[in-house]
Amino acid sequence: MTDDSSTPAAGATSAGRYALPLVLIVSLFFLWGTANNLNDVLIAQFKKAFVLSDFGAGLVQSAFYLGYFLIAMPAGIYMRRFGYKSAVIFGLVLYGIGALLFWPAAQNATYGMFLFALFVIASGLAFLETSANPFVTLLGPPETATRRLNLAQAFNPLGSLAGIQIGQHFILSSIDRTPDQLAAMTASARTAYLLGETRAVQWPYLFIGLAVLGWAVLILMTSFPKIAVPTEAPSKASEGGALRHLLGDKSFVGALFAQFFYVGAQVGVWSYTIRYVQANMHGTSARDAANFLTAELVCFMVGRFAGAGLMKYIAPVRLLALFAVINVGLTLYAVLLPGLSGAYALAACSFFMSVMYPTIFALGVQGRSDDQRKLGSALLVMTIIGGAVLTALMGAVSDHSTMATAMLVPMGCFAVIACFAWQQRRLKGSAA
Repeated sequence: MTDDSSTPAAGATSAGRYALPLVLIVSLFFLWGTANNLNDVLIAQFKKAFVLSDFGAGLVQSAFYLGYFLIAMPAGIYMRRFGYKSAVIFGLVLYGIGALLFWPAAQNATYGMFLFALFVIASGLAFLETSANPFVTLLGPPETATRRLNLAQAFNPLGSLAGIQIGQHFILSSIDRTPDQLAAMTASARTAYLLGETRAVQWPYLFIGLAVLGWAVLILMTSFPKIAVPTEAPSKASEGGALRHLLGDKSFVGALFAQFFYVGAQVGVWSYTIRYVQANMHGTSARDAANFLTAELVCFMVGRFAGAGLMKYIAPVRLLALFAVINVGLTLYAVLLPGLSGAYALAACSFFMSVMYPTIFALGVQGRSDDQRKLGSALLVMTIIGGAVLTALMGAVSDHSTMATAMLVPMGCFAVIACFAWQQRRLKGSAA
């Protein structure tokens, strides 16, 4: 029996019982935002510290999102067996251990060990996301679930901004060496420079790891009420039946594809913003280029709150379609006009990306039985593998062409999301 199975909430008394758990859940959105966007800094840092190609540096995201893909389903099964609170604690412990592994990885200057540490962090985040997203959709009327999840996710960019600021001020240096400059250095000077860049990650990740483990202890000591589960059609008799039901549902399968391409687009744009700026605005240091990434995250955060407000007046699926079409145009602009204006277009793109993940997620799990919701949540989190696949694809395109050309990949992703929104309107009727 889980610790959060099924007592319906009602009125102000129930809302009060959920106050502290909601604060703790919102903190999880902040924590995984920090981890996700520190990766955007790590790509630039590891490219410099280990002298990597764009494709090689992009493996940061590949290792990270592979963890999501492989662990999301076990996380969903664990959550069904032991409950939301236990899944959250287990995820935080994995997150903290992964962050602490950065210290020995930096001491040994081993890129492969860094990738393993990122995999462990992502495994923990898979537990957190699989639990937190469906939790939020249950805390209120079903008809406002999408708007509620958008509002909760609005706190995620605060963590993202914190991650970028940590990376910009405590990891990235203002000293960038060109290949010719590195070649001109003595062997000892070059080794010292590269080792210093590698070890810049140690203290930030040590503090993050300790903070996350401390938060796990806090949640362990907090009493959680039972989560309200709305009355729905009976669930399938078995997990296999629920899976067959979901995979036979065009609406849900469409959400899986849309989420895969959305995460690929978001991660790809943010991962390579620093590289895009440096490639097209010559003489810009990685630290200065990170200001554009900060601007993107501010736009993203504003978009989350604005999107939640707009959904009072515009159906979520219509807003999703509009924002996806706008982003096709913005990414195409960044391809055709690389430089300062292209970088501004990418920053604006983040405003319109803001509603996509929670809207697609909510459309995927909306109106389903509890078993289907939990299983569907795990499957939707698995689609985060798009961040690994499509970011690596962007790196390969950049290595063989230009970083501006690589922005064709997210442009195609936004086109897929626009098609998904159109499909949802057809399936749900003109009211959607």
